[in-house]
Amino acid sequence: MRIGIVSDVHGNVPGLQAALDHMGPIDELLCAGDTVYQYRWSNETVELLRDCGARVVLGNHDVVILGRDGERARAMDHVREDLVEWLREQPYSIDAEVGGRRFLMAHSSPWGGWEYHYPHDPLWRKTESLEHDVVVTGHTHVPMAARFGQTLVINPGSVGEARHPGNGYRLSCAVWDTAADEVHFHEYEDPARPSRVLASGGAS
Repeated sequence: MRIGIVSDVHGNVPGLQAALDHMGPIDELLCAGDTVYQYRWSNETVELLRDCGARVVLGNHDVVILGRDGERARAMDHVREDLVEWLREQPYSIDAEVGGRRFLMAHSSPWGGWEYHYPHDPLWRKTESLEHDVVVTGHTHVPMAARFGQTLVINPGSVGEARHPGNGYRLSCAVWDTAADEVHFHEYEDPARPSRVLASGGAS
């Protein structure tokens, strides 16, 4: 099976749609959180994930906008209550099987909290003790595919807000091939924002 993986959408529906286009045909879609911004609701990104039948976990931005601090953002005229309720129903983590593989998905790490755990973080060694083939995570906006023992840790990067200098500040998503047990990344320019222009020395 080909499993599409996205994270940190942050309301960027063109970025999310571009990810779906780059991934091509997939059997299932996973989203590792932060569908919206903490103070800016997006009907479009929530609806697209819902209509794709995506499995979605909550990220820190989602939790804020769904709580007391997000009341003002949720009260805007354009906000659709059915989509708010759909996002509210999503879990903090998912432990399931797909394509004969067991995966665990959470926004920051399987151990909770909203800390930033980058690829070099020794915390990932703890996944060796998990009874999962794959751990899916997000939050850092940095793509990652690394194996610890029998467990493959996948972070697709962000389809909504590029922050990683290592890939030229491009958006990214991942496709996990469960049969081959391989991960393929797609990196692309953000269609919602103008291309970056180098300002020094007339270089292009």
